[in-house]
Formats: sequence, C-alpha cells, structure tokens
Amino acid sequence: MTDLAESLASAWREGRALDAAAWRDGVGDAAQAYGVQDRVAQAMGWFGTAVPGHWKSGGPSRDAVLTHAPLPPAGVRASPANYSDMHFNAPGIESEIALRLGEAVTPERAAALTPETAAALIDAMAVSIEIVDSRWEHPANASALLRLADQQSHGALVLGDWVPYSARDWAAQTCETRIGSSATDLRKGAHSMGDPAWLLPIWLRHATRNGATVPAGTVVTTGSWVGVLPVGKGDTVVVEFPGIGRAEARL
Repeated sequence: MTDLAESLASAWREGRALDAAAWRDGVGDAAQAYGVQDRVAQAMGWFGTAVPGHWKSGGPSRDAVLTHAPLPPAGVRASPANYSDMHFNAPGIESEIALRLGEAVTPERAAALTPETAAALIDAMAVSIEIVDSRWEHPANASALLRLADQQSHGALVLGDWVPYSARDWAAQTCETRIGSSATDLRKGAHSMGDPAWLLPIWLRHATRNGATVPAGTVVTTGSWVGVLPVGKGDTVVVEFPGIGRAEARL
C-alpha cells in the first residue's frame, strides 16, 4: 500500500495519470483502499493532524455499500469558482447537495445514529459541484478499489451559498445543470438514495472509525443527481436546485 500511496501522491503533484494495469493487485479490500487514501493525504500534507473539513460520500442505492473520501482543501472553493489554475486529467462534473454539521459528532454518537435522527445534526445545505477526476489513465478500466484508493476519483469541490437546512420533498426536487452553451440537463427526484441526508450515519461512522470526533462545520457532499457529465477546459458549469440555490464553476 505504501508504494501505491507514494505513486498516487506523485501523480497528484505532477498532474499525471498512472497505468491501472500495473496496480491491478495493489488493493485487496476497502479497508486497504481507505488506508491508501489516508497515506496519500499524509504525503500531500492536506490535513495535518486535523479531521478533514470536507468529504464526499455516496453510492448507487441504499442497498449498496457506500464509499467515502476526504477532500483536499485547495480544491474546495466558494461559488463562483475559477479552476484555470488547476490541472485535471479527464474531468467530469456531478451536481450535488452538500450538508454541513451544526454539532460535533463523537464515535459513540455516530454509532447510535439513524437516518431519522441524523438530520437533526445538519445546520445548513448548499448546492455543490464536484469536479470528478482520476489519477488513472483510463478510469473505467481501473477497479472500484483502485478508484476508491484514489480519493474516489475526486478533483475539486464548488460550494454555493449556505442556506438553513430543512426537510424537503426530494422526490419533487429538480436539478438544472448547464455546461457551456449546451442545453440544460433537467432532472427531478434523481438522488440515488431518495434523500441526501440518508447517508449521514454511515458516513459519520466511517469518519469517526479511528476514534476521531468530527467537528461542527464539517461538510459532506452527498452524491450526484446527474451521474458524471463530461466537461472540458474553459467550460463554465452552472448548477441550480430551485428553492435551494445555485453554484458555478469555470474550468
């Protein structure tokens, strides 16, 4: 795992991609993949001894095993965000809702949470755009574990204005995504788990698994409403969730 973490850290620093075939047997299970994530973060000096302030979490359904990754702080920016100073190998975007904790969560508290009780921990939500990117040359050919080890294919995160959190009819919520001059991509009720807050107990148990307390103000972005949409350098992306807000990014 150390060799893989060192190679991924070098790929981050140098803006290049690795051959996934050379690392086909590099990760045996999810625990090892998360260990690589942690070692890459240490090598890059992203968090020091602090609990990461921003995360991604999600999965294709409530029945799936959800995955999580802490996000490098340099790529987290407020909308409207300009990323012309950053390199992406083969970027895509995901339109999402981010949630912010209003209270600290200890491992003991995380263990007792349910989807019904966890929502009370949220003090605010925001429209977010995740720029998805990979340190693998052909991401589709990399195993799920290799993608997980690579911060779950994260590139950067844009956050719109924070608004007070309240329960919504998520099945009726629309999401409007515009990339450059392309037609608006319109989705309704498209969150894979039906409610972005549903994943909070699972994510918080992961984030506290090594005994850390997740502080108030920690942010998690909760999964795409549009899959992954391709973008190119110079594209402007605008995402709006009517009734919640909007976010904008220029690559």
